[in-house]
Amino acid sequence: MGFFSKYNGIEKGLLEIYSKLFTDMGLPDSHKMTEDILDQAIQSSKKEGFYNLKNDGDNLLEKEKISGEVNKNFENKRKEGVRDEDIRWWFNLNDVERRMMLKTDEFHRRSLFMHEVESGKTEKEADRTVRKHHPIFGDLNDETHGSGDDRPLPLELKDRINIYIEKQGVNNPEFKKQIESSSTFNALVRKEIRAGNI
Repeated sequence: MGFFSKYNGIEKGLLEIYSKLFTDMGLPDSHKMTEDILDQAIQSSKKEGFYNLKNDGDNLLEKEKISGEVNKNFENKRKEGVRDEDIRWWFNLNDVERRMMLKTDEFHRRSLFMHEVESGKTEKEADRTVRKHHPIFGDLNDETHGSGDDRPLPLELKDRINIYIEKQGVNNPEFKKQIESSSTFNALVRKEIRAGNI
């Protein structure tokens, strides 16, 4: 029985990628931490019945095409700039991979939040900093932390947003200025989508 024997091929790849990511971030025990996160993602995926679904994005779009009716889940997301290729990308990902991405995002947000609180900011100020520097994904109707352009973004936009961030460059002074002048990172993303830049 090999070291990676409890994982399938995709999961082995995720373990390798995220272990390296956490090691590069200087986190102690990064391999064990990655295993724990991966195990949780697998368990949740199995429990919710999404484990190992194949090409779900293609299937969802095909059903929509055949029925001639717009999928209600996608209607509002398309108004937010989501395209068919975004739906295909997100839902064709292995569910465990999607969950690993979201857990990693959550980890980055939590780390920044804790850093800000330890630096003397209140929790409200720390939350504001997190929302200003990280995209927040989720229910489009959730106005818990803001309304209008500050609302959560559709998960299906994640890849395009990541590509946009990479193109801008995190140390780009102009990009930093755009971030600082926006109420939240989500507001900046929505502005850039309307401008055709994302």
